[in-house]
Amino acid sequence: MENRKIKWGIVGLGNIARQFASDLLLIENAELTAVASRDFSKAEQFGGKFNALRMYNSYDLLFEDPEVEIVYIATPHNSHAELSIKAMENGKHVLCEKPMALSYNDAERMVEASKKHNTFFMEAFWTRFIPSVQDVLHKINNGAIGNVNYIKADFAFHGSEIENKRLFDKELGGGALFDIGVYPLFLSYIVLGNPKQILASAIKHKNNIDLQTSMILQYESAQSVLHASIVSDSDMKAVIAGTEGRIELNAPWFVADGYSLFKNEEKEAVFTLPTLGKGYSHEIIECQNCILNNQIESEFWSHQNCLDLSGIMEEVKNQIELPF
Repeated sequence: MENRKIKWGIVGLGNIARQFASDLLLIENAELTAVASRDFSKAEQFGGKFNALRMYNSYDLLFEDPEVEIVYIATPHNSHAELSIKAMENGKHVLCEKPMALSYNDAERMVEASKKHNTFFMEAFWTRFIPSVQDVLHKINNGAIGNVNYIKADFAFHGSEIENKRLFDKELGGGALFDIGVYPLFLSYIVLGNPKQILASAIKHKNNIDLQTSMILQYESAQSVLHASIVSDSDMKAVIAGTEGRIELNAPWFVADGYSLFKNEEKEAVFTLPTLGKGYSHEIIECQNCILNNQIESEFWSHQNCLDLSGIMEEVKNQIELPF
């Protein structure tokens, strides 16, 4: 495998993009080649802070930049599909922030574009690549807690309509499910796969987005009890329980710095596995390895994985009657 610098572009320069860019600086063979915002002063400020070589006031100009190899898309949810597809049509690899799309149909179009243009595409599920989650999956697959029959996971915080306008904006795909509910659904999926049945219930905002959503995923011999809220907080630990023990991921579990293993109700072992930087670094390394190996998808978070999760999201969306 060659070891050259991979040249990145970033579109959408909000809070997640800032965290991502700071992690990008930690990766030796990564270069921030270009950033784009419709507000050029924002592009200048962001680019200056993170040593970008070029700043653009248009996403199209970044997609047309011949030096940019892979684009990280961190715009609001409602634009993910169109921007990802446009980037791939321009021959760019794409890492698209989750959720990859607001509909399963759009998710399918994104994967089709990757195959058609022979470009790498991945949904930016950073949690899949952090050391603690990698290690937990390895333990579960090796039978450390027997057969998994119960998962409890939530993601909840108290958002303010004034400070977190995007979260409450129906046009931008706001609400609990698409912003944070995707995380507990993801955990259930990577451990247990596609459920046989989904039960979902939500409390809605006056504009019809979900403020909080609870979900039960039913499997052959397991259940996952999951919750997402933008109007209340929780301890944000995750529990994965099996016939021979349980694992508790440290809070906040989606970027856990370790976990505990319990047997017979006793804490048997504690594992500490900190992330590099904020934790986005691990998915960045995966993207770069795939590009250097000429892969259009990751074996750890494949096109099919992305589509499966999007399908689960679609079912919950339909049950709680979201307007997207």
